Amino acid sequence: MLSPQFTTQRGLEVFDDFCVQVARHFQMSVVLDASERVVLVDERDSEIGIGAKLETHHRGALHRAFSIFLFNQTGETLVQRRALHKYHSGGKWANTCCGHPRPGEDICAAAERRLTEELGIKSKLQSSFLARYRAVLDGEMIENEIVHVHFGRALEPATPNPDEASEVAFVSLEGLRDGTAFPRSEQTAWLLHYLDHHFDELVAIRNRLMA
Repeated sequence: MLSPQFTTQRGLEVFDDFCVQVARHFQMSVVLDASERVVLVDERDSEIGIGAKLETHHRGALHRAFSIFLFNQTGETLVQRRALHKYHSGGKWANTCCGHPRPGEDICAAAERRLTEELGIKSKLQSSFLARYRAVLDGEMIENEIVHVHFGRALEPATPNPDEASEVAFVSLEGLRDGTAFPRSEQTAWLLHYLDHHFDELVAIRNRLMA
């Protein structure tokens, strides 16, 4: 049997190593966020510059984004619960995926890339409509975006990246809008925006996929 002194010392070493690994993980996440660039645009979605992702969200500068809705064969849409440690809106339910195209990156290609990064899904997406969205979020973040909404079919199971999402579910658009799927207080500001201002367009997309 190991002596209590050895066991305690070994436990401290393991704990210290764990802390170092956690620190490295979050430091890497901060560095990656800090190095990300977004496309700044005017109200006509014409590119006017490039900005650092975090700085852009702190200033509330208008920039380009994309958002994805995948639907299954019964017309339910795939939603994700954002990881608790996300820099804003952690633990809230969002639509399938969202993000920002990098400077010079095709928007649809960016959406397909991000879908794979977050949920491990490869799907051919189609562009649908533009949404003008602005919201003040937690973490002193301001989302001010022209969003290119894309859609597609959910033909394979999701394997969420734990750095991005803690769980996924299939729910109806109606259940999201009326809060029976998840309380509206547990949904992200941008998902609520789409449900409140673009519901008819989303239903039309769903019906087209099911036809």
